[in-house]
Amino acid sequence: MVLEVADITVLPGTQEEFSAAVREGIRYVSDTPGFRNARLTRGIESPGRFVLLIEWDSVEAHTVGFRESENFGRWRGLIGPFLDGEPRVEHFDEVTLPGPAAP
Repeated sequence: MVLEVADITVLPGTQEEFSAAVREGIRYVSDTPGFRNARLTRGIESPGRFVLLIEWDSVEAHTVGFRESENFGRWRGLIGPFLDGEPRVEHFDEVTLPGPAAP
């Protein structure tokens, strides 16, 4: 599993519209083979900052399967008007941590 982390800043006063656009447009992302799950978070100290977390089977599922599809254009058409600059997008692998100690 690969985690896509998109750090997004939206134009002032458009936070609710952006959130609605993500809720509407996530169907374009989730239609992509290799998509697993998505979650949108909003900054408390910086309410114009969002972090979109998407789980993929592989980096290629995102960078090729989604980014090179027609659905990427549909997705960007919905969220693009609210962006204040380009999102910063990176991919992460999970690092296994030890579980809690047994009582």
